Amino acid sequence: MKYKVLYAEDELTLAQIISDGLGQSGYEVVLATDGSQALELFRSAPPDICVLDVMMPVKDGYTLAEDIRKLDAGVPIIFLSAKSLPEDVIKGFKSGGNDYLRKPFNMGELLIRMESLLSRFGGRQQVESVYVFGSCKLDPVTQELETSVARYTLSYKEAALLELLLQHKNTLVPRQVPLLKIWGDDTYYNARSMDVFMSHLRKMLKGEPGVQLMSIRGAGYKLIV
Repeated sequence: MKYKVLYAEDELTLAQIISDGLGQSGYEVVLATDGSQALELFRSAPPDICVLDVMMPVKDGYTLAEDIRKLDAGVPIIFLSAKSLPEDVIKGFKSGGNDYLRKPFNMGELLIRMESLLSRFGGRQQVESVYVFGSCKLDPVTQELETSVARYTLSYKEAALLELLLQHKNTLVPRQVPLLKIWGDDTYYNARSMDVFMSHLRKMLKGEPGVQLMSIRGAGYKLIV
C-alpha cells in the first residue's frame, strides 16, 4: 500500500518537481497550493504524512499545522522553508511540526526524513510502540523518555537517535547510519551536531542500572541493555 502525502506548496515549479520525485519514490501525492485548500484536502482524505511549505497564501504553514493538530494529533508533519532563523524553527515545532527542512534541500534528504517519521509514527498502518529497556521507557510518538530518576521531553532528533539505537541494541551502529537516516547527510557539521545530541542522551541515561550508551570514537555508537 502506498503512503499518502499531503504536500502544500504555492511555488508551482518546485511543487511539480517535488511531487514528481515523491511519486517516483512510491508515494501517492495530494497537492495543495495554499493553506486553506490543504486543510480541506486533509479533512476529506486524511494523509499518512504532511509536507508543508511555511510561506503560503490564505493560510500559512504554521497556522495550517495548528489546524491539522486539532483534527489529528498523531499525523507526522514536516515543514519546508527558506526561513532558517532559530525562532522560525522553534515556531515550527511549537505549531505542531515534527521536523523542519530548510530550503534549498536535496530530494534524497526529504525522502530520508519522511521515511524516518513514517517508521516512527507508522503512518496509518502500524500500531504505535513504547520501548522498555532496563528501568527506562521511551515513547517515540510523544518523544518522552522516562528513567528511574526523571522524565524528559526529548527533541525530535534525540528521540529518533535513541529509537534507532534501541532498534539495534547491543550492536555497534556506524556513525553514518543515523547521520543519513536522521540528518540527511554525513557532513562534518551534522556529525558534530549528532555528537552533541548523543552527549545529551548519555547524561540522561548515566547511572541507569543495566543500561550503557557507549560512544566508540570514529566508529559509532552502541546501546548496551
